[in-house]
Amino acid sequence: MLDPDSAGRVAPTQAAPPPGELGPHALQILTTEHWSLLAARSLVYTEAMSRTSIFVAALGASVVALALVAQATDFGTGFVAFALVLLPVVYFLGLVTMVRLAQVNFEDARWVQGMNRIRNAYLELAPELEAYFVTSRYDDQAGVLLSSVAMRRRPPALHAFVTVPGVVAVVDSVVAGAIAGIAMLALDLGTAATLAVGAVAFLASLGGFAWWAERQIDRYTAELDPIFPTPPTEARAQSVQ
Repeated sequence: MLDPDSAGRVAPTQAAPPPGELGPHALQILTTEHWSLLAARSLVYTEAMSRTSIFVAALGASVVALALVAQATDFGTGFVAFALVLLPVVYFLGLVTMVRLAQVNFEDARWVQGMNRIRNAYLELAPELEAYFVTSRYDDQAGVLLSSVAMRRRPPALHAFVTVPGVVAVVDSVVAGAIAGIAMLALDLGTAATLAVGAVAFLASLGGFAWWAERQIDRYTAELDPIFPTPPTEARAQSVQ
């Protein structure tokens, strides 16, 4: 028998999209998420600069305090005691700043990865626009690196010293060298021994930061878990450049 209400029903004007295809509201949703990730990256940069500014301000204030105490005590035992109390606190502040900067950089990499995935969806909607994109549509390490720092290959090791974490590591290592040098002055071991121990402490601290940072980069890279990796042909072309 016929359904008595069938004549009054209106057939749907648009069928549901097949599995694997983007729906009619996909562009609006993707755009909203893209702007959310941009806002998250802005907050990440703000926190990184704030933490670094706190460390630099504390270091500057400590240097001024040490200068005043040195003038008052003529670099005597009071100055040594004050320096060996104050400078380790500054070093600790630099250490935790480095740890937080590493976390912030990983957060930024995740947001860039999400934006690359959204960019991949954009190009599924309009593949003819691919020539106009200068950032990557792939969410592996190579794609994140291309979108975040405009580099097609992993930057050289010395590039780390021009970044904010690298600068903090160097400055904090100088503080470590100063702590060791002042301790040697307290023991009256002479200028040569003081400089040698201070240099060793500086290099040990800087080497420790470099070793730790390399391990963090490897761990965070393994956690990216890409779903749109760079095709082998493009990866080989990038490695040649």
